[in-house]
Amino acid sequence: MKTLLTTCLGLVVCLVLSGCRTTPTPPCCRELKAGRPYTDSSLYQLDSLWLSDAEKEIRLGVLRGRPQVVAMFFTRCEYACPIIVNDLKRIDATLPEKIRQQTDFLLVSFDPVNDRPEALRAYRQRQKLPLERWTLVSGKSDDVRELAALLGVNYRLDARGQFAHSNLITLLNAEGEIIAQQQGLNQSPEEMVRKIEQLFSKP
Repeated sequence: MKTLLTTCLGLVVCLVLSGCRTTPTPPCCRELKAGRPYTDSSLYQLDSLWLSDAEKEIRLGVLRGRPQVVAMFFTRCEYACPIIVNDLKRIDATLPEKIRQQTDFLLVSFDPVNDRPEALRAYRQRQKLPLERWTLVSGKSDDVRELAALLGVNYRLDARGQFAHSNLITLLNAEGEIIAQQQGLNQSPEEMVRKIEQLFSKP
């Protein structure tokens, strides 16, 4: 009986360890490598701290090294945000496979009060967003306002507790510089995909 119990416990440990090895690493948990100083136009100069759905506090500079397709949203959004996220998914799905595996997506919440890590995790699960290439974060109100201004996103909280906001998708290059933006909902992914492909065609 003791031998059987030991064997079972050993099997459980092996399965757990095996699961840990195969779990993808989210972009927010990648190692931040030292590099040259950020350019004057890089959003990664921001010193603000953000809390990811993995409950990890990060600076945006941890995302350096890959193109980022960025949008602002909130998880309780009743209309525009699900469409924006679907537009991001369509961009993702249209990318050639090799480029897709080297392109990340970032969702930044307007709503630091309600969009704590557990709410962001639940949203990721509902939307089936890949862990290894999608980052979901929330931050302090002032930091959200600062990033929104740099992205050109306007928003305000209405009487119903919903955020009225710009519908904007932004492409950052690997250094965190704004390369292109897509305005509106249900837009074709082709132009944004072309802009992403151009980043990989440069020497």
